Amino acid sequence: MKEYKFKINGNEYNVTIQSVQGQHADVVVNGMSYQVEMENAPAASAGVPAAASAATPAASPAPPAAAPEAKPAGEGKAVESPLPGVIIEVSVKVGDVVKTGQKVAVIEAMKMENEIQAPEAGTVTAVIVNKGDSVLEGDPIVKIG
Repeated sequence: MKEYKFKINGNEYNVTIQSVQGQHADVVVNGMSYQVEMENAPAASAGVPAAASAATPAASPAPPAAAPEAKPAGEGKAVESPLPGVIIEVSVKVGDVVKTGQKVAVIEAMKMENEIQAPEAGTVTAVIVNKGDSVLEGDPIVKIG
């Protein structure tokens, strides 16, 4: 069992790799368990010594970290941008519990900062934008389930 800390696009992920068998890995990302399929997994990962198995997960940090955002992305209701602008702050991350009216992001449009609020209470299932992204009116920012 290996533990890693990743920082991807400003979001921190605690990743524990429980086991790797062939192209499948059991991982825990920020306390949530996932089955991850790796595209370029080494052929003999089941009986690999400890030193080599540490290299296997490190070679593919993006799939475990991306899994929480990609897997539940179809679930929940999208919080959409009410106007075109640039994301200057993302206030939530996947797994955060939000209340109705809580700030989820800030958009700069026409030299004004506009706070985007959660329309309903729930859990953030996906963060679709990053700080610095340009969005159009109606573009999804986060999903809340």
